[in-house]
Amino acid sequence: MITNVPNITFKTRVRNDALGGTNPFEWKDVTTDDLFKNKKVVVFSLPGAFTPTCSTSHLPRYEELYSEFKAQGVDAVICISVNDAFVMYQWGKSQNAENVFLLPDGNGDFTRQMGMLVKKDNLGFGMRSWRYGMYVENGVIQKMFTEAGYQDNAPSDPFEVSDADTMLNYLKSR
Repeated sequence: MITNVPNITFKTRVRNDALGGTNPFEWKDVTTDDLFKNKKVVVFSLPGAFTPTCSTSHLPRYEELYSEFKAQGVDAVICISVNDAFVMYQWGKSQNAENVFLLPDGNGDFTRQMGMLVKKDNLGFGMRSWRYGMYVENGVIQKMFTEAGYQDNAPSDPFEVSDADTMLNYLKSR
């Protein structure tokens, strides 16, 4: 089923050196139109910044294959997580993420409207995103790769189809 991405405004932080001081950042609203309109975008969503699989495999591999995504005509690669802008920024720094745009979904609004918000109370995480990847053209979801076993308080965290290699193979086969 092909559908549009949810219409959301994300609260992000951007550097503004004119502010000076030790924290030269300001709030910037970013809409789904800003991210997806007239663009080809790879999106992957994960449970949380600084978590093991997300930090050792999920984000690093998308970062590593970024130039190959660009070669397939992709305009942007976006990582969404139900974390706030401060956490996503620090995670990006710790991961040396230079190409993948780390998009905070602090309130979980995008994730909820995607139907991917799950409870992870069993891990003390609260509400988080289920792991998935999608390819979007001009705001229309062309392909979704959703991990099996979607449920609240899932006993495991599958990572089989939302990975960078699966997405890249899909794009190459089109």
